[in-house]
Amino acid sequence: MINKNFKEVISFANKYKFLIILIALSLISLTTAGYIYVASEKKDIVDTAKDAGSFKTLVKALEAAGLVDTLKGKGPFTVFAPTDEAFAKLPKGTLENLLKPENKDKLKTILTYHVVSGEVLAKDVVKLDKAKSVQGEEITVKVKDKVVMVDNAKVVKTDIKANNGVIHVIDSVIIPPSCSQKPAEKPPCNSGG
Repeated sequence: MINKNFKEVISFANKYKFLIILIALSLISLTTAGYIYVASEKKDIVDTAKDAGSFKTLVKALEAAGLVDTLKGKGPFTVFAPTDEAFAKLPKGTLENLLKPENKDKLKTILTYHVVSGEVLAKDVVKLDKAKSVQGEEITVKVKDKVVMVDNAKVVKTDIKANNGVIHVIDSVIIPPSCSQKPAEKPPCNSGG
């Protein structure tokens, strides 16, 4: 009896081999697709930066400036994100001074200069010569020998996607023109415009 049932199953399998393989592949695809979807669920810009591990200083500065909730918001945003090494290039004492509560507005001005409204991917950045920052002033964009520069910072990694925008990694902190002018010419770090 078992032998007869086994022969019937084999006969059925041979007859419908293509259909069985197709169903099996479909089930595997659905299972894999579900896994890939869950694995690729993106985090917001702030959590993506935290998870990267090389933006600890940036995240600390965002917290001090009160910008975390903004960059966790809907967006989309494009962030030119300086690494910890980029912040370390600032003159001695600059970062510590900016992180003081009394300098929150100046810090906010500098950090929002690193943010552009909308999702601007690398393929679009290279077509620009300027990008208006959320802070209000324009960031200069140059491409030379396949190297993208935003102001005086080199873009070292592009298109780190988050669920509310994209991060491009830069090797230096960029400073808005209003912060780098002499106070007699213009109040330092005004809101731009």
